[in-house]
Amino acid sequence: MVSNAYFIGVDVGTGSARAALVTETGKILRSHVQTTQTWNIQPNFYEQSSDNIWEAVIKCVKVVIKDVDVKLVKGIGFDATCSLVCIDMNGNPLTVSPSGRNEQNIILWLDHRAMKETELINNLNHTVLQYVGGKIFPEMETPKLLWLKKNLKETWNKSGYFFDLPDFLTWRATDVDSRSSCSLVCKWTYEMNINGVEAWNQSFFEQIGLDDLVDNNWKKIGSVVQYPGAPVGKGLSKRAANELGLLPGTPVGTSMIDAHAGGLGLIGCKAKDIDSDFETRVGLICGTSTCHMAVSKKATFTPGVWGPYKNAMVPGMWLNEGGQSATGKLIDHIIETHPATPEIRKRIGEKHIIMHLNDIVYSIAIKQGLRNPAYLTKEFHVYPDFHGNRLLGDPTLKGMISGLTLSSDEESLAILYLATVQALSYGTRQILDRLKESGYKNIKTTLICGGLSKNPIFTEAQANVCNLPVVCPEETESVLLGSAILGAVAANHFESLDRAIQSMGGNGQTVFPNPEVVEFHDKKYKVFLQMYEDQVKYRDIMS
Repeated sequence: MVSNAYFIGVDVGTGSARAALVTETGKILRSHVQTTQTWNIQPNFYEQSSDNIWEAVIKCVKVVIKDVDVKLVKGIGFDATCSLVCIDMNGNPLTVSPSGRNEQNIILWLDHRAMKETELINNLNHTVLQYVGGKIFPEMETPKLLWLKKNLKETWNKSGYFFDLPDFLTWRATDVDSRSSCSLVCKWTYEMNINGVEAWNQSFFEQIGLDDLVDNNWKKIGSVVQYPGAPVGKGLSKRAANELGLLPGTPVGTSMIDAHAGGLGLIGCKAKDIDSDFETRVGLICGTSTCHMAVSKKATFTPGVWGPYKNAMVPGMWLNEGGQSATGKLIDHIIETHPATPEIRKRIGEKHIIMHLNDIVYSIAIKQGLRNPAYLTKEFHVYPDFHGNRLLGDPTLKGMISGLTLSSDEESLAILYLATVQALSYGTRQILDRLKESGYKNIKTTLICGGLSKNPIFTEAQANVCNLPVVCPEETESVLLGSAILGAVAANHFESLDRAIQSMGGNGQTVFPNPEVVEFHDKKYKVFLQMYEDQVKYRDIMS
């Protein structure tokens, strides 16, 4: 397919960087992935390197533009995980690690070192917390900043900039110090509130002990704030353009957090007989974790759901963001720690183990004469919060399993896997219930992107548990598409971000709920809720 205009989307996830070459109609022509390094130096500590990540970005971009006339590359956009990047006053990496190594200058989003700082901030109950569902989470940046100030004083004193990783990428690409409203509003407590205020809340930072960040007009954490897709400076710097193989001045769009870029690429997807109104849709951006994106023209306050965030994803709309801290990561954990897995891998060769487990699930159901494989978990239940629960504002929650036997064969793994997938779907239902209770009365559809969207067991479970149709885009890499949309908007290829979403959103296929199993899942959902109550009860007993 030949196009007169190409856009590059760059996505930095938990364990890799990716880039894609995208047409003006939203077709991904070529993509490439490069793994990145993570240090897990002790429990709850996860660190990365900004140099390592930028090198991975360079490799990915060079691959996707190979044999392309770079004059036709009209713009580039970046998204990344909401990880904290520390840079010194000279623009070099500065350690965030007890190891003292400057190479380890990123606290990864899933790092939970700042638990005490999170508890302290939540106990102070400042008014800014009403925009994060009432409680901040250790995955956000202010607890991590407070941890750094308390525990690595030399780093704190030498620091020149603290970036959210998406903003680091645009800074590295342009040499311009600007920040995205998406990053700052969603993860840094930057205020864009219902009263029209758009500013850092000085009283909050004074209250939690980070008042020195006020110095020099908030220079370390950002004083120039732009909406997603707004052009950053004059585009790619000569240095970055030379590294990436692109032309200097190529427009660079203000960045987004990866999940939000996925929401951007997802929400405009069209499907037959599915309402296209953004307010009727909830996007599930599935990866290591899952984020649930809902937008509304009016600000909606939902306990345990982050937001409302103004202009954080769709211009002119408020975003609410629900989430599960471990989804794809949980399924991988369940599979990799089961005793049957090594033997299965030897036997199936190149076949993906999840596809193999799906086959086993269907074969067991046929063998038992069940009308639907969902019934295999009637007496088997999983509570999936192995890494805490965002909705309930409790990062200390643990996973639970009920129904274990002495079996350790592949059939036992298949049923455990199925129950885990169902449990993640109950978590989605709980988030949707909260949204509906607080004001989202017209949710009609969920849209799913990411690795889990390619798994029919997962998409069927989501449809049946929530009793809503699920749309899966034909262009499955919605996150890369979203970041490319940012580049297209920065290049003024479309008159607005909204128009770009509509033009590049593509088409999708729909999975409809099966009425036969809705009642079964209603019962299991009650068990899911009860398992949480039981865990709390056990804690009370032991305390």
